Order: sequence, then C-alpha cells, then structure tokens
Amino acid sequence: MKELNKILTRKKWNNLKQKPIIKHCCFDLDGTLVDSSKTIYNATAYSLAKLGIDFNVNEDLFALTIGKHFVDIFDAFNIDVPDFEKFITIYKTNYFEQMEYSKVYNGVEETLASLKDRNIKVSLLTTKIQDQADRIIDHFNLRKYFDLVMGRREGIAHKPSPEPLLKICNDIVVDVKNTLMVGDTELDIQCGKNAGSFTCGVLYGYRTNELLEIEKPDFIIGDIREILKVV
Repeated sequence: MKELNKILTRKKWNNLKQKPIIKHCCFDLDGTLVDSSKTIYNATAYSLAKLGIDFNVNEDLFALTIGKHFVDIFDAFNIDVPDFEKFITIYKTNYFEQMEYSKVYNGVEETLASLKDRNIKVSLLTTKIQDQADRIIDHFNLRKYFDLVMGRREGIAHKPSPEPLLKICNDIVVDVKNTLMVGDTELDIQCGKNAGSFTCGVLYGYRTNELLEIEKPDFIIGDIREILKVV
C-alpha cells in the first residue's frame, strides 16, 4: 500500500497513542465500489442521441470526468443540452438497461463486511441522485453493509462541498475527524479535506495517480482491501 500520510509521519503511525482513530468510512460509488464506466458512457450516448445531440467523446476521455455532475461534464465537452431534465429522465431509465456492463470491484464486499465486523460505520456518498444510488446499491445486494446511503438531494450541495459528508456524520452520529473519505476522484478528496476528515484515493478507478497526488490525500491505495490496513 502506498501511504502519502501528510498528517502523521510513519514513525508516529507506529505509536498507537498517535494513530488516528477511524470510526467511519465513507465511500464514493462509481470508480470506488462499482466499475460502471461503460454503463455510464452507453447511457449518456443513448440519452443524448434520443435528444438529437451529437456525442463524439472518446470513452477513455469521458471516464476522466466520471464523478462530476452532468452539468459540469457537458460544459467540459462543450455539449449543449437545452432540456437537461429530459436528458436525466431518459438517462435514469436507460442506465439500468445497461447494468450488465457494471460490476462490483474485487474485494469490495469482503472489505465492507470486515469494516462492519470491526464496528466501523460505513456510508456511501455519490453525486448520483438518491433514488438511483439506492437502486444501484440494492441491485448489487450491498445494502446490509451501509449505515447510510446518500445520493444527491435537493437543497444539499454536492461534492466537493463538505456539506453532504458533514450531514452523513451528523446523521450517523460520528465525528468527521474520525472519518475516512474514500474515493477515486479529486471531488472525493476535496470533499473530505473541506469537511476535516482523513482522505484516501484509490488508483483502480477513473483518475490517474498523478491527478490524485495533486490533491495530497492522506493515503493512496491500489486495492480496496488495503483500507483494512489504514483503519
């Protein structure tokens, strides 16, 4: 496991009195728990085509934007979507018709189960809207591992704002300072840092090591099971 750990030196980590206490792990969804890039890409292309909008974005390039709000993604690629709500309606339906292309990453279920066995609270924070996040978690039979699943909700800012992570911590009654925010994008790391939690970037998702290191997370890991070495 590669540890950046800018807050505590390795020497201090070996001192149990100095080691931070992690009581809560908050996970991103896409690129962290579920490999869904093909599903997202296909559903996006289909939905835009239904609206008569050209979508000629390279799939690998598109993957580098996964995790952002669609408004920001379309701005990045200069795609004009006049009826955004209609796009979302079509997208939500078609997404689940493309679920055969999504899969849970290796080690996810055993990691979540081990965290629960250690009495560490587990939550999900995604920019997907709430009903879609719930449906995906239920589709993969992961509900039993989560104390709270939080998708995008009206009136609550989305990542990188600290607001949704702070709300999760408040709702499950845990101090954000005892929280580890885990995700594959800059939005996840920024959200955690803005809220005052520890942060962990994962290399198997949709961002490069170089992009993650710019954000200076406390940890960078190549396999989700390495979380168990952090907590």
